[in-house]
Amino acid sequence: MPNVQIRPVNADDHSAWLPLWQAYQRFYETHIDEQVSAVTWERMLDPAEPINAALAWIDGKAVGMVHWIYHRSCWTTENSCYLQDLLVSQEQRGQGIGRQLIEFVYATASAAGCAKVHWLTHETNTTAIALYEQLAERPGFIQFRKLL
Repeated sequence: MPNVQIRPVNADDHSAWLPLWQAYQRFYETHIDEQVSAVTWERMLDPAEPINAALAWIDGKAVGMVHWIYHRSCWTTENSCYLQDLLVSQEQRGQGIGRQLIEFVYATASAAGCAKVHWLTHETNTTAIALYEQLAERPGFIQFRKLL
């Protein structure tokens, strides 16, 4: 396993984060407008915002990213943590970096007093599902949404 360092993003990390963010969009065959990505980046840097991000680094190169959002819940008095986006670069997959990124979010959310971490993935993402089933329970809920 490579020596991986995971740390929250800072303002100097934009050029390392952006290619990973774009690769994530390609993986899910979607395109997010550059203006939205710019606002998202600014929110990640603002300590007053509930959106957070971290990068996984190997030898000074960003090889993975994770985004998470703290939010209220009607089921607990503590916040919950939604792990929204997770990506490990293609050439680094299978080395435990995804697991480390998830565990980083677990530790960060726990330190922030969250009651749980939850996330979604596409039903065809079988490689990720195999990892996720080792790290969390699969509650069986089905997502519904309507874009507004």
